Amino acid sequence: MGVQEGPEWCGYDEQAQAAGLSMRGVRRGRKRGRGCTYLDGGAPHLDDTTTTTTQAVIVPELQFLSNKHTPRRLFPSFFGVLTITFFVCFISSLFSTTTASPVLTSDNMTIMATKFTPEVMLSAARRSPAVPNSNGTLALYTVSVYSFEEHKRKSEIRVLTIANGQSTVLVEGNGASEPNWVGDEEFVWLEGVGDKGETELRWGDVKGQRGRVAVFPGPVGNLKVKDVSGGDGEKRFVIAFSVVMTPEGEMHNPVTEKKPLSSGRVYDGLFVRHWDSWNTENRNSIRYGILVPVASGGWKIEGMVDALWGTGLSSPVPPFGGTGDFDIGPRGLVFVAKDPGLDPAIYTKTNLYYLSLRELAQAEPKPKLVETPGLEGYSQSPVFSNDGNKIAFTRMRSKQYESDKTRLLLVKDLDELKAEEFYATEDGEGGWDARPDAILWSADDKTLYVTAEHRARSLIFQLPSSPSEAGKNLPSVVPTTDGSVNDLRLLSTTVSAHSPVAGRLFVTSSSLVDNSCYSIANPSQSTFHVVSSNSKQGKSFGLSQLSVDDITFKGAGDYNVHALVMRPSNFNPKKKYPLCFLIHGGPQGAWSDSWSTRWNPAVFAEQGYVVVSPNPTGSTGYGMALQNGIKGDWGGKPYNDLVNAFEYIRDHLDYVDTDRAVALGASYGGYMVNWIQGHPLGRKFKALVCHDGVFSTSNQWSTEELFFPIHDFEGTIYDNKEGYEKWDPAKHLNEWATPQLIIHSELDYRLPVTEGLAAFNVLQAKKVPSKLLVFPDENHWVLKPENSLVWHREVLGWINKHSGVEDQAQAESQTQALAAKREAERLEQQERDNYNFAALVRKLVLAGQR
Repeated sequence: MGVQEGPEWCGYDEQAQAAGLSMRGVRRGRKRGRGCTYLDGGAPHLDDTTTTTTQAVIVPELQFLSNKHTPRRLFPSFFGVLTITFFVCFISSLFSTTTASPVLTSDNMTIMATKFTPEVMLSAARRSPAVPNSNGTLALYTVSVYSFEEHKRKSEIRVLTIANGQSTVLVEGNGASEPNWVGDEEFVWLEGVGDKGETELRWGDVKGQRGRVAVFPGPVGNLKVKDVSGGDGEKRFVIAFSVVMTPEGEMHNPVTEKKPLSSGRVYDGLFVRHWDSWNTENRNSIRYGILVPVASGGWKIEGMVDALWGTGLSSPVPPFGGTGDFDIGPRGLVFVAKDPGLDPAIYTKTNLYYLSLRELAQAEPKPKLVETPGLEGYSQSPVFSNDGNKIAFTRMRSKQYESDKTRLLLVKDLDELKAEEFYATEDGEGGWDARPDAILWSADDKTLYVTAEHRARSLIFQLPSSPSEAGKNLPSVVPTTDGSVNDLRLLSTTVSAHSPVAGRLFVTSSSLVDNSCYSIANPSQSTFHVVSSNSKQGKSFGLSQLSVDDITFKGAGDYNVHALVMRPSNFNPKKKYPLCFLIHGGPQGAWSDSWSTRWNPAVFAEQGYVVVSPNPTGSTGYGMALQNGIKGDWGGKPYNDLVNAFEYIRDHLDYVDTDRAVALGASYGGYMVNWIQGHPLGRKFKALVCHDGVFSTSNQWSTEELFFPIHDFEGTIYDNKEGYEKWDPAKHLNEWATPQLIIHSELDYRLPVTEGLAAFNVLQAKKVPSKLLVFPDENHWVLKPENSLVWHREVLGWINKHSGVEDQAQAESQTQALAAKREAERLEQQERDNYNFAALVRKLVLAGQR
């Protein structure tokens, strides 16, 4: 139920969540180098362990600029390469093809995985989206690596030279994060310091200078910096970040807060807990100030204010709100917050508010509401135009449908604050059947670039920034690399027609085989070029886009259903592979051609499966009719779509063995696994896996965001009890018979752990082969690397055992062992024969001499 158990941004910051901050870069699923040297010389980069960042020189116009930004590199001599190659080959020979750890190869000194396993995936370097400087020569990003040997994570801030794809470490430290430019060579970042939960804002430059800007007595996150320098020649930047504030107006610090003598909690209203924590009186707030240079070097903050003090509003919006919930500009601050007049547990409504500089200067600011007639749902992604005079954002219509269609809106006058909708129609449905997400203004503010899902990909669309002009044609697609766009920026803020980089976009994306790719798109020419691939476009994982395919088949009604297909890297079309059938969560979500460290199809495929990931009724990215078709029909059309998918695979994919099929799902996908368990499709699978699933829809009101069941089950449980009971998996317990693994987490307040326990208890009582895996310290997602490794081992062990993959692997191992034994015997016999022959020769020679 709820949050999609699918791809997520791989740079997710678990430490930030643990500190109580809003999470950056995590989209609402329930919607919503090759080795370079240090500047100071030093150890290899973290992502050198799994990547080569140099892919192509894609901006030749910038080559003349790159020399002063690129550190000198030391290339090994010819004999050094030979020595290294020999050593690498020797080491590689010590490992079998099933080795879990990465193994070096001599190909550009990129570390390659002999087999893509959970260990390889979880220990691979994770890169954040990269942020270009204003002239498009350099880009800042963070990279982190988890070590299963040391059981800890290491992180760095790096700078990428865009002209040649080379990167250099700028900052080391597990707490260093969120770098932002304050010039073309200077930057600021956040860093946790000491053991008291404090956070420092630090500054540095690409030449190695470092310094402190400010220290804050608690966690700080979602840093944003924007250049507002005027014509007076003075450098000036607006800075904003989020903090958690206590009712007394103090910054909350979970490390130093006084612990109460009693653990009791008392509530007299709804929304007692959310996602994975119990709600308190603390609230998110935004600090806003001016960053100015210091004459002696470095930077300082002037005029820092708590922008939301006394307003009763909270932003970013928990639990997933981040930098996308607010924006800053020369005229003030715009932010999203829950409507204070509605119960947040029952209604999704979030409003967009604007605070001018004049209001921010007041002791108690009074935000102004942006008017959006006819739209009352989530407001999201506010972005100021580059001149600071307009705001583009999205909003949903329904105030109780978290996955409603987002509408693109424009505020063209900050004095009136009335929004105008793009592609508006009289029936209110809108003329563009897509859900815009992230928004970017062109440098001249004449064009908008927005991301939106389309058939298992997240694409970039462009349109005029005027609703009247945009209404003449639907948005057009900006070509990008394979996979899905995670982030987009202007390569340069210049509007000069003579600039070699004007009008180009810097894009961060990922795919089913590549966990991070930086590229440059040129919308005017419909071209794109890769700058840097974290995994050498999957090569360092032993993966290839050639393993990825898709199918389309007839759905349960008058519509088609799309599914992604992933084959093993050693795929042989003459062989048959057991089916791994993945069912996504949401239910308003989708499997996409993007990277995930939680449900990664490649991990299953490399075990020896063909993985099929259908996007049935309820899925996003295929139009609102298919998405909305699941309302009030949880076990209806979606189930029949999956039945059709299974039959299509059986009848049309000759290389898939559906007699050895397994099915897995999480969240709503876990619900569907339990529903399948009680229906004929359940007998088609050798084993099932249910992660944080729904045991009984009658228990839906034990969740926290009640607007979810109210919408999907068409009313409250007391007004429409029949609607909840109709699709209840628990009504079909007599049919449960397929071996099933149950996984649940105790901090999952979206679907309480009792849902998993109930399902396991039934299976055990019925003597159905079953197993239970519980994580006391995880929420709806398993995020901690050590826990994730256990998750993968248990899941793969379970399905491999029941599908026969385990037996097949043992048989192949025995065959290989027997072949090796026979070869050893042959060599031994050959050695004996050679010895006997040599002895005979010696005897004949001696006889001849006599």
